[in-house]
Amino acid sequence: MTDPKSAGFSTRSIHAGETPDFREGSSADVVVPIHLSTTFARRHVENPASEYEYSRSLNPTRKALEEKYASIEKAKYGLAFASGLAAQTTLLFSVLKSGDHIIASDDLYGGSKRLFDHVLAPFNITTSYIDLTLSENIRPHIRPNTRMIWLESVTNPLLKVCDVAALSRIGNESGMITVVDNTFPTPYFFNPLEAGATVSLHSSTKYMAGHSDVISGAIMLSDDGLYEKIRYNQNAMGGIASPFDSYLILRGIKTLSARMVMHNLNALEIAGYLENHSRINRVIYPGLTSHPQHVRSLKLFRGFGGMITFELKGTSEDTKKFLENLKVFTIAESLGGVESLVELPSIMTHASITKEERLKVGITDNMIRMSVGIEDLDDLIGDLRKALA
Repeated sequence: MTDPKSAGFSTRSIHAGETPDFREGSSADVVVPIHLSTTFARRHVENPASEYEYSRSLNPTRKALEEKYASIEKAKYGLAFASGLAAQTTLLFSVLKSGDHIIASDDLYGGSKRLFDHVLAPFNITTSYIDLTLSENIRPHIRPNTRMIWLESVTNPLLKVCDVAALSRIGNESGMITVVDNTFPTPYFFNPLEAGATVSLHSSTKYMAGHSDVISGAIMLSDDGLYEKIRYNQNAMGGIASPFDSYLILRGIKTLSARMVMHNLNALEIAGYLENHSRINRVIYPGLTSHPQHVRSLKLFRGFGGMITFELKGTSEDTKKFLENLKVFTIAESLGGVESLVELPSIMTHASITKEERLKVGITDNMIRMSVGIEDLDDLIGDLRKALA
């Protein structure tokens, strides 16, 4: 492979972590194989024959994926986990201790909020949820024990866009770690570390793998000391990505750039179609000029992604009927696969949050979250047209 720092995104997504290794003979694997062995033999008792001893600690397939993660996110290190929440949990317990405080976005993925409120809280780790779209909102909430800022580059499901650079500066000035969940834009459209963030975190289940057939998570960072802590706990806590899951994500990332281009093109057209439809109350998509942070999105991202949130006019029963009349779009949780999905956050992805909390941040019973796939655009719009009728 060419110099990984100068190579383009698609080149790195294909070749990083998968340079042919000719040490084993006259030929070498073009694609990293699935190394299923749980343990590795050593010739001498005192010294392992290589860096591999036990697959929880390090596995050749997972190592290839972790190198690819680092390359595409322009980080020094990548770490692969069994799920996005396994990545979050390992990170949080690597950084925080009893009595610490987190500042997080008010519009946060329900699973993250559940983790903060019900898993961390018994350890006396508290969280303040605030609107981070205005960076200065954070200052009155910083305490002497605030250790972390937690935000999403594009929030879930309201698609708010924060000024990652400004928030990271405030975090660095105050000695805090800034964590950015970059699942929605992916490294193809945005690199949080370049904007000053400490950690980029992903649910690799989504766009990274891209085919709705693997659960996994990732952490990318360049801080040596923090990496050593997380790497230690990755092994000690055991929430690792399996060899087969690592293989699936390695394969998925190779088409990430091509898929993201199609997701973006389809979503931009569909968002415009919905915004001009009489049955739609409002559409939230960073690529629309009506989005409150549209100008910021233009500066921050290289594309707007495949996620759209919108509200139907009428009752919640009307919304359910619309969803059940869709044929090409599938009603299902998750996102980021090649197929188009729709879901109702109030009773699906964000059901763990109370109705009062949902309404406070703007998640209504008529709000639909759409993950636009890479099917033919005419088929997608035709499906929406029929269901809306």
